[in-house]
Amino acid sequence: MSKISLVFPGQGSQYVGMGHYLYNNYQVARDTFKEACEAAKIDICKVCFEGNQNELTRTEFAQPAIFVCSVAAFRVFEYKYGIEPSYAAGHSLGEISALTCSGAIKFYDAVKIVFKRGKLMRDAHAQGYGAMAAVIGLNKDIVEAECQAVSSSSNVVAVSNYNGRNQIVISGHSDAVRKVGSRLEGFGARVVPLQVSAPFHSVLMSPAAYKFKEELNKYSYHSFRWPVISNVTGLPYDHKDEIVDKLVRQITSPVQWTTVMDYLDKAGVDILIELGPKEVLKKLALEHMKGIKAYSYDNKDDLAKIDEHFNLKSADKSMNMDLKSSVVGRCLALAVCTKNRNNDSNEYKEGVVKAYKRIQELYNRLEEDKRDVTYEHMLEALNMLKTILISKRVPLDKRVEYLKKIITETCTYNMFRDFDMVN
Repeated sequence: MSKISLVFPGQGSQYVGMGHYLYNNYQVARDTFKEACEAAKIDICKVCFEGNQNELTRTEFAQPAIFVCSVAAFRVFEYKYGIEPSYAAGHSLGEISALTCSGAIKFYDAVKIVFKRGKLMRDAHAQGYGAMAAVIGLNKDIVEAECQAVSSSSNVVAVSNYNGRNQIVISGHSDAVRKVGSRLEGFGARVVPLQVSAPFHSVLMSPAAYKFKEELNKYSYHSFRWPVISNVTGLPYDHKDEIVDKLVRQITSPVQWTTVMDYLDKAGVDILIELGPKEVLKKLALEHMKGIKAYSYDNKDDLAKIDEHFNLKSADKSMNMDLKSSVVGRCLALAVCTKNRNNDSNEYKEGVVKAYKRIQELYNRLEEDKRDVTYEHMLEALNMLKTILISKRVPLDKRVEYLKKIITETCTYNMFRDFDMVN
């Protein structure tokens, strides 16, 4: 059996128009953008679809925009295939995407966390004070040695990203980055300055890390549905209690992406799917991991290959194509077949008959109008079913079991992880 890893990109993958295909074709993606706009208090749709590249490159906009596109892609993937990965990982910002999709962070909270992260990282140093540059074609030992030779307490430069065997990023004070870049070109490297607003993943980001910890401590964290690999250690998180510490450390620590890929390789991962804009991580995986099948969910040719791999005949399956197997359809079916234990005719009429009629009306309207099943439709159906189960006096453990089964089998776990199944 294949082992699948989902990977999520970081800042730098943004482009105007990203996420538009998913938004236009899948209601679950539209619901994701809508929820994100409410959480961030900005029009993320406009930023992604209608903005200009200069605006989208600004850290405070790029990070939430990439994050939302990544989660929207995951939710479409989860709905279409119903497959849980063996592992998930994300590059820098993408680690928060991976944690969110694993269920460890609520999406609404994560949007606010990412938006704050972007602003803190933007404000850590004034534009021009720090810099970053990609170094291509040199062994990491040479890059590390040159950074160490140039760096001082007042002029810092260090490796910030280990992206691949021959692709490393350096970060620090502008003068130090330029000096190391010039020296590395003497060794035959190609050095490319990056268009960023701050020296990410360096000690110069310490003010942002300190404030980011204060922000992270405002939220609650949850257990993982599958292992998520940390950028800092290159190993899976052991417990949800590590989330704050590792996300804070990530701000000033280098991204150990080669170590992450090595771990996935040794763990036997043979399929890697990048969820988010562009296909940077797909390309790195193909260069680094022998025999890996890597796909990008932002590449239409790859979408067809993923459908073929998972034996999905329609590449454009959407949430209204199989109403019977949707949350609404499953709620209607379960409302009919669940045994009644209530002999009080008045309670039965009020709690069962009226709620069932409401689900039936909802189902019929969706079928007649050929409309997509939205989050609001599904939530109403679940609440009506819960009323029916309570009124039929189904035991609590069975009620929870039935509701969990619907949410799990319709791949809507992330939408309804906070749904109250008891009261």
